[in-house]
This record gives sequence, C-alpha cells and structure tokens, in this order.
Amino acid sequence: MEESQLKERAQILMDLMNDKAYVPMKAKEIAILLNLPKSQRDELKEVLDYLVAEGKVGLSKKGKYGKPETFSVNGIFSGHPKGFGFVTVEGMDRDVFIPEDRTGQALNGDRVQIVMENEGREGRRAEGTVIRVLEHANQEVIGYYQKNKGFGFVIPDNQKIAADVFIPEGKDMGAVTGHKVVAKLTDFGGKSKKPEGEIVEILGHINDPGTDILSIVRAYGLPEEFPEEVMEQAGLAPDEVYVPETPTARGYGAEYGLDDLQSHPEWGGDLAGRLDLRSLQTVTIDGEDAKDLDDAVTICRRGDGTWLLGVHIADVSHYVAENTALDVEALRRGTSVYLVDRVIPMLPHKLSNGICSLNAGTDRLALSCLMEIDSKGNVTDHRIAETLIRVDRRMTYTAVNAVVTDRDQAVMDEYREFVPMFDAMKELSGILREKRKMRGAIDFDFPESKILLDPQGKPLEIRPYERNAATRIIEDFMLIANETVAEDYYWQGLPFLYRSHDKPDPEKMKQLAAFINNFGYHVKIQQGEIHPKELQKLLDQIEGSPEAALLTRLTLRSMKQAKYTTDCMGHFGLSTRYYTHFTSPIRRYPDLQIHRIIKESLKGGLKERREEHYGQILPGVAAQTSALERRADEAERETGKLKKCEYMSRFIGQSFDGVISGVTNWGLYVELPNTVEGLVRIGELRDDYYIFDEHNYQLTGELRKKTYKLGQPIRVEVSGADKLTRTVDFLLSRDEGTFTGSDR
Repeated sequence: MEESQLKERAQILMDLMNDKAYVPMKAKEIAILLNLPKSQRDELKEVLDYLVAEGKVGLSKKGKYGKPETFSVNGIFSGHPKGFGFVTVEGMDRDVFIPEDRTGQALNGDRVQIVMENEGREGRRAEGTVIRVLEHANQEVIGYYQKNKGFGFVIPDNQKIAADVFIPEGKDMGAVTGHKVVAKLTDFGGKSKKPEGEIVEILGHINDPGTDILSIVRAYGLPEEFPEEVMEQAGLAPDEVYVPETPTARGYGAEYGLDDLQSHPEWGGDLAGRLDLRSLQTVTIDGEDAKDLDDAVTICRRGDGTWLLGVHIADVSHYVAENTALDVEALRRGTSVYLVDRVIPMLPHKLSNGICSLNAGTDRLALSCLMEIDSKGNVTDHRIAETLIRVDRRMTYTAVNAVVTDRDQAVMDEYREFVPMFDAMKELSGILREKRKMRGAIDFDFPESKILLDPQGKPLEIRPYERNAATRIIEDFMLIANETVAEDYYWQGLPFLYRSHDKPDPEKMKQLAAFINNFGYHVKIQQGEIHPKELQKLLDQIEGSPEAALLTRLTLRSMKQAKYTTDCMGHFGLSTRYYTHFTSPIRRYPDLQIHRIIKESLKGGLKERREEHYGQILPGVAAQTSALERRADEAERETGKLKKCEYMSRFIGQSFDGVISGVTNWGLYVELPNTVEGLVRIGELRDDYYIFDEHNYQLTGELRKKTYKLGQPIRVEVSGADKLTRTVDFLLSRDEGTFTGSDR
C-alpha cells in the first residue's frame, strides 16, 4: 500500500475511533461497520497495525482497537536483573510495575504499549502487561560468550537485560567461552523463548587488557574514532595564535576600572575587536593529569574593598563553526566521557589539547567574564568580551592548596610572585561561598575516589579524592561566572541554553523527612515544598557522623536531575534564579553552543533571522545533550564499579571496617572507606531469622531482636568479586563482635 493511501485510510479510522459513539471493536467488527469486503481485510489490518505502531491506536488483550487512553498507554520499559521491569509513562507520577511473566518481548529501553491491570491504590504501584513493543532500543547486545556443544549464549553486560541471547550453530564467528562479543539480535524472543542473535564482532578475551572497558564503551554506544572528515578539518586549525607586535595592555589594579582594558582597533582577522589581557597575571588551576585546560583566572583586590575577577574561557567556537563536520560530531558526542583508563573527547586532541587549550606561555583566544564584586560577594558590574590572554603559570590543585592552606615554605618560594594572587583567590572564594550558603545553596561533599591502574589496566589502588581549598576556589569562580552570564542573557531575552534544576517532588521530600527522622534529624516542609537551605542545614548537622555519607546520598537521590533547558527555570540545588554552563566548551556542547550566541550578540546583536534559527535548534540541543550527559554518567559509573570489583578480588578473605549503606529484604549493602560497596546476603546472617522493616530501613532478628540499621558501623570480610555482574560480596567478619547490630 502506498504511503499516501496508508495515511488517508489511517485518518478515516482515527475519525471513526474519535467519534463519541465508538466503542472498542475487533478488526472483523470494524470491517463489518465499514462494509469492507473480505478481500480488503488484510489491508484494514495493515492500517490498524500502522496506527498501533505509531501509538495512535490502542490494542486490548482481547484484540479490540480503540483510542490508546481507553485501555493502554505507551512508555519506556526499564528491565531488572530478576526479570521483571517498570514502564515510565509520561504524565504518571510513578512507574508501572511489569511482573516477570508479563514483559512480553520487551527489553531494557524499549518503547512499549501496556495495558493496566490495576491502578495501584493505597500507595502501591500500578501493575501492567506489555502487549506490544513499539520500538526496540537494542539492535545489538554486548556481553560474555559461553559456548556449548553446537550453540552458545551471550550473557549481556547490561544486567537490565535479564535474558541471555541464544546463538545458533554457525553464527558465532568462532568465538570461544570467555570472549566479549557484539551480538546482533535477529529475534527478540518472548514469554517462553530467549532472544536470538548472531555474533558480528569479537572484542577480545575477558582477560585481555582493555577488553572490559571496551565492552562498556560499546554497550553504551560511546563514539570511538573521529570520522576522517572531522580529523581533516581539525588538522587545518593553527598551532599558535598569530599576534602583531603591539604594546600590551595595562594590568588593572585598584586605580583601574573595567573600561581601561586595552583594545587594538588596528588588529584585524582573528583579533578584531578583542581586548588584550596578556599583561594580567593569569593562571590555570587543574588536576595534575589534565591536558585540556579550558579556564583561566585573574584577580585583583581594590583599595575600596571590592574585587575584580576575570574568568577566561577558551574560545572554542572560533575554531568550531556551526554546521561544520567538527560541530556535527561534537553535538553527536555531547560531552567528553572520562572513563577509568581513557578519555573519549568531544573534540579531537589537535583542538582540545592544542590551540583551544590555555597552555602556559602561549597566546590564546578567550571569551572572558570580567566581574566587579563587592565585599559581600555581590556582582555589581560585569563585562563579557572576546579577549586575547596569555597564561603565566599552569598550576595544580595540590600546589595551590600547599600555598593557601598548608603554607608550605618550599612551594611558596617556588611560586613567590603568585602567592598574593592565591591568597586573594582564597579570600574571595570564601566570600562567594558564604554568600551562596546564606541564600541556601546545597553543597554536596561526597567521598570520591580515583582508581589508579597499571599499564595492563589492572587496578593498583583506590585513592580517596578530597576537595581542598584550591578545588573550591575554581568551583566558586566558575559558579559565579555561570550565574553572571545566565542572568545577563536572560534579561536580554535572547534564545539561550540554561542549566536547570527543578524543585524536588513533594512526595519524595516527605519520604526523606520521615526517613531521616529515624536518625534524629528534621527538615521543615511547608505546603509540600522545601527550601534548599533546609537541606543544607541537614547536611551541616550530619557532617562527620557515621551516617553522613548515606544520608547525603539519599538526599541527593531524593532530588531531581539537573538538565539543559531553553527556559530559565532556576537551579534548586544552587538556590539561584539564573544558571547556565559557560565555562567548559572543550568538553561540553551546551557551553560551545551558548558561546556562539554570546559572540554574535557582542558583534552587533542577533538579527531576527538568527534569533529564529536558535529558537528552532536549541530545544533539540537541550534534549540531546541532557540525554548524552546521562549516558556518560552511567558509563563512568559502570567502569568505576568494574575496576573496584577487580581490585577487591585481591582481598578475598580479608576483613574491613565499613558502614551499612543500604538495607533490603535480600541483605545489607556495606560501603568501605575507599567507596567500594558490597552485599551481605540475608542468607549469610545465620545467627537468627531476619525480617526486613521497610519503614525503618533495618533488619531485625526474630528471636534475639538484633538489628542492622542504615549508617551503622560494621566489620565485613570479602567473600567474592564478580567482574561480569560488577558486584562484591561480603560476609560478617569473624571478629565483628564489637561492630554488630544492637540488641534491644
């Protein structure tokens, strides 16, 4: 049937079903109603299948067709390792539970059509049945190959895909047990049949260096090599910025204002209209192994108690023009991805580590936010400008912290001329941080870790990564620059991208309040809403307590996820009305996108045609980059879990002190000081029969009344570590007596 004919007939059926008198009917009944001869019933079925696939018509379990809302809804299926799943339906507050025997052909990520079996009254989840997969999310599966005599199976790396994939004889490319493979699905299976596929690529043996991480790269669809045309375009970028010999700018000090910064009308080409800031004392401050340096800072304390802060960001958009191969590829990637053993960059290294990196001693193009800040941390004036800068020193967080916190004399001598600058930075950083705290911004200070690998990719050490005064300085300066730029462009009314963080769901906040009450803490909720200041008060109260890490994590999980939007919706966590991402265009596409808008507005303003252009493309950019950011976060988490698991396999039989970080009806999750989390299965608590108390998140022994609660110190022994499932198993340590649950 031709497409035009299909759509015409589809509209006839839609009009029929939208009639108030219509009741759901089977295909045969619809044919009779429309007086269709038997010879046209196959065509009718084709049109009905098309409408169901489009989600415009619903299909009941009894084969009746009607409007989708009559008896079915569409959503995204999320699988669980135990076989059941959940469907997220737009407009519904809670996901719909899908029992294991009602998932149909659905695999994790599929767009599905479901019928509701019950409405989920009295706080229970609604239950449903998958009746049709509208769109398959998994054309390929990455996993561990296990060979039998005449066939094999692929055990998916993604544990949310609960079914193994059957590989028929002759479809395995010669793979053997232990190979990590890519399997193309040829049949998605069903209620009593496993999915079926064929091996299309062997990634390597599970014990080969790098194969484990490569499997995750493929599983998440992360890009690897840059296309040839992208590399060719990157190769055209210059190695240095050519600057004519001219007098440099005066540095600004107490007697100079923002308008005294030097410009050169005679400059043309790349430098036309730029402010020359090369004489300002300028530094970058990053981690020791950072190579893509996209932010630099200058600072001056004035005699009247005010400050001049310059945040200078690499002018990436000068080298990555809109709609070029570089730009298209950068948007396709969305963000740089930082895995344990590699970085998957958004831009080729020729740019990210070369002309776009603010390397010390070189002239670089920048987009700068120059701010006057008063003694209370308020930005009283600012200027955003295209600039030319030259970084004097490439500093590390370790070195700067040694100056401003430790007052290490050897380090202070090495950077003698910069010590006053660093001291000024620390002072202004404290003022800005106090201002944010007073307005209620939330400061999550999670215990993070850095996993060190040997040349073969084996984990050597899990080292705690702690924030210090130097990391906070850069964090505070980037935050104030992002706020300042967002507020400026909001009031200009131009199309823009904002970083938005919605208010938490009232129900989740009520649950959090009830939960923390078990630990003796309280938060104030008024009319179903909570002010971020209340959550920061909670974090201050729990700081240093055994349950601090746990409650901090639960507080974060109770909040919504930040995302990119075209509307300035405010940032709940930072307690600010205006926020954007301006400071990392080398590694985040939204920053690169708004740099283009800023630069166009600086050069005479956006014309109506360009405003319309950005108005059309920005919603798509916001949605795509938000999704790609989530993908990157998940991949980074999975590689971390993988290497932590591999690291702990060296300590089987050894004991460690930890804290109970989760309590479920299948056991206790315990987190060690190095951030590794493992499970003590309930069957291994053999001194009693334990019952899960869902309200208080604790296990209680039926006979002895011993309890295991969240946040409780506990000593455990490592009993197993499985790289395939990325899980660590614990047992209660034999010398756990002094750490056991309390007896009533």
